[in-house]
Amino acid sequence: MMITTQCLLVCTKNIPTTLDGPFDPKTRRFDPSLRRGSDDIPMSDKGLKKNVSSNFPEQIALAFSSPSSMWVTWLTGDAQIGAHVTPLDPSLVASEVWYGKNTGKYSNKVKGNAVVYSQLYPFKGLLNYTSAIIHHARIDGLEPGTKYYYKCGDSSIPAMSQEYVFETLPLPGPSSYPRRIAVIGDLGLTRNSSTTIDHVSQNDPSMILMVGDLCYANQYLTTGGKGAPCYSCAFPDAPIRETFQPRWDGWGRFMQPLTSRIPMMVIEGNHEIEPQVSGITFKSYTARFAVPFEESKSNSNFYYSFDAGGIHFIMLGAYVDYNRTGPQYAWLKEDLHKFDRTVTPWLVAAWHPPWYNSFSSHYQEFECMRQEMEAILYQHGVDIVFSGHVHAYERMNRVYNYSLDQCGPVYITVGDGGNIEQVDVKFADDPGNCPSPGDNMPEFGGVCHINFTSGPAKGKFCWDKQPEWSAFRESSFGHGILEVVNSTYALWTWHRNQDVYKEDNHHGDQIYIVRQPDLCSKSIPRKVMMRSGI
Repeated sequence: MMITTQCLLVCTKNIPTTLDGPFDPKTRRFDPSLRRGSDDIPMSDKGLKKNVSSNFPEQIALAFSSPSSMWVTWLTGDAQIGAHVTPLDPSLVASEVWYGKNTGKYSNKVKGNAVVYSQLYPFKGLLNYTSAIIHHARIDGLEPGTKYYYKCGDSSIPAMSQEYVFETLPLPGPSSYPRRIAVIGDLGLTRNSSTTIDHVSQNDPSMILMVGDLCYANQYLTTGGKGAPCYSCAFPDAPIRETFQPRWDGWGRFMQPLTSRIPMMVIEGNHEIEPQVSGITFKSYTARFAVPFEESKSNSNFYYSFDAGGIHFIMLGAYVDYNRTGPQYAWLKEDLHKFDRTVTPWLVAAWHPPWYNSFSSHYQEFECMRQEMEAILYQHGVDIVFSGHVHAYERMNRVYNYSLDQCGPVYITVGDGGNIEQVDVKFADDPGNCPSPGDNMPEFGGVCHINFTSGPAKGKFCWDKQPEWSAFRESSFGHGILEVVNSTYALWTWHRNQDVYKEDNHHGDQIYIVRQPDLCSKSIPRKVMMRSGI
């Protein structure tokens, strides 16, 4: 009765709810009047070029640390690229943030730390890179749900930024939520990416969730980005594919109008691996982004958690050890053990590659991760899971272990941010499109491709029709907006890029995701024990 009453309060415009499901699978195929992709934005574009003098802050970005603290990140100095590069000394420029509740009045100051990183390729013809100075400062002691004005930089030079503003998260609690959360995956730095970010800005989120594959620096030279040669073609014998690190700097400038005022929470994708010699990986990702891994008792910035009002977010790493015997699983188990539904009713998880995916691209690629981690997430009642990786949109019916389950999470793939690799259009259930078991090999972890053991696809690697757990799928670029209404209702809207200029607030998909705590808190433990033996 409580859920029905709440629906009367929040359900409008005949928007469906998950209580109406499971839904018959629906596909909206690629519109041939649209282009499948677009060119990379060239480095000469004014939005990607540095527009401040050497020691002034640029690429300014925010990230939540807690309801009472905020990370501020910025870069100073000049990156170098060439055969011979010399790293800057990060101690030469101070890391200061001035902040206060009133514009122009900064009653508090905090100092942070600075790092530089290098991306080195000791092979003939490949270019080395060393970064500008990357500053991270954490502001503590903030009031939740409060607007603050800030500047960052080094006052002794003097080289302080202009004034920016941010708003802290509400305190965790069952009746307080972020106003609007933008969810973006596989963004890249193309003309489509620009349309996505313009659309996100129009939707005015209070937080951004970025589910991996951020700037595609490792694709710029490989694909011969506009005006750039294809280095992997010119030097095919180099054992490591070069990544063009200045794309990270261009991406930081491109994102600054959003990230300097709206906190962005990130998780790594495969395009952030960027291998160097001696097994060095993820150098730019770990240096450039501040995430609250220490605050959430994680020992790695590849996985962490945080609270945003009444939502507990769990960010998992698919490209580090996810086995049940590993440190990530041990951390996850402890984090879920401490999770309190009376304080944060919603439990939302995110990682880069999807477990449930009916497209040919990346089909069953991370089946091993699903087999290791799905049971514990189901046991603790994860409500929503966001992923990217597949360059299209897909929303699942509630599902667990490939079976429809009214207490399973709603899995949503939003890997359609606009990257250079184009939108995915092939479905694994279409004739001739089922991948072979040797396709879609993961860049990390084992291979666990399986034939289905029950249901209409029993004994097969692919379904002959859209799987029953796939509620809706479409091959278009876009982003999502999550608006949590109360402790049981959240409105999910997927916005397509082609709808950005339409005046009727058109969207590609919309549904109320409804929690059923009374039903699922009683039924889940028994199902988990029966299916997985834990």
